[in-house]
Amino acid sequence: MDKLALPLAAVPAPRTGVPRRDLEYVANDFVCLASLAYAYAGISLGPNKEDFVYSRLAPRLRRLALTKFADYIRLLNTGDLNEQQEFVNALTTNYTEFFREAHHFPVLVQQLLEGERQRVSRTVWCAACATGEEAYSIAIALIEAFDSLRPPVQVLASDIDTDVLARAVAGVYPLDKLASLSEAQIERFFDVESTLRLATVRPALRRLVAFRRINLLDPIWMVRPPLDAIFCRNVMIYFDPATQERMLSKFAPLMHPGGLLFVGHAENYTRSGNLFELQHKTVYRLSESGRALAARSAARWRPAQAKLTSESTHDTSANDSANKREKN
Repeated sequence: MDKLALPLAAVPAPRTGVPRRDLEYVANDFVCLASLAYAYAGISLGPNKEDFVYSRLAPRLRRLALTKFADYIRLLNTGDLNEQQEFVNALTTNYTEFFREAHHFPVLVQQLLEGERQRVSRTVWCAACATGEEAYSIAIALIEAFDSLRPPVQVLASDIDTDVLARAVAGVYPLDKLASLSEAQIERFFDVESTLRLATVRPALRRLVAFRRINLLDPIWMVRPPLDAIFCRNVMIYFDPATQERMLSKFAPLMHPGGLLFVGHAENYTRSGNLFELQHKTVYRLSESGRALAARSAARWRPAQAKLTSESTHDTSANDSANKREKN
């Protein structure tokens, strides 16, 4: 993350500030921090977020033995990539749960079951996976839909926050986080430690998900198209309209022409450009223009797909007997 400046139009208007709480924090500190948040992660912070920024960053300053936010800003501006990541981690909101917005999963399953059977592989991208519940929910839905522990679909899960990604990879959750799962699902996909009240994702589920750090503001994403579905739920609400438009224009070329975009319940992109159109509640498909863009982009990824060997394919019928013997 390089030192970047926020466009003047996006900088929150300064407010008369005085030192507050136990750390020195003035109005200009907030303006600078909002600028950096926008530059590093696309997070748009209005003036009403001054207290939020203080509460999120104050523990980090205390850990670094800093008493002034101005000193912390100077540290960020030295180009310390590790500290810039800590800054982003502190400001991101990572609330999630298993099968959140449950109406999305039957739509996803139907999309994949009715898709082109002859295709080598299919991919679902969970673009802001937080601590992993959403990605594992997708994987559970796929296993159940294809009746196989090795469905012909890969789940790519990414987040900008390295702390939550580490927790997602570990796949260890308090039992109360599994409240939306059935007893059969818990028994099949988790190892439960009743004494500690913890549940750990089993290897058969874990191997279906590939976790990766991706900053949606990066010019290039380490994502292999075509994507049959993108879950980008409750993340673009933190972006300004210009950044949202940019994200949508980058999603479309990566998608299979019949792919779907799943967004959060508070998000609406029916007026955002002309690449997507509403198909179901908070589910978008590519518009005619979007499909044309995806088709033009296909020439770039089809050769790569053709080079895939049989080792990278998942033959569900051939694996059925092995799946029955495998630990569920």
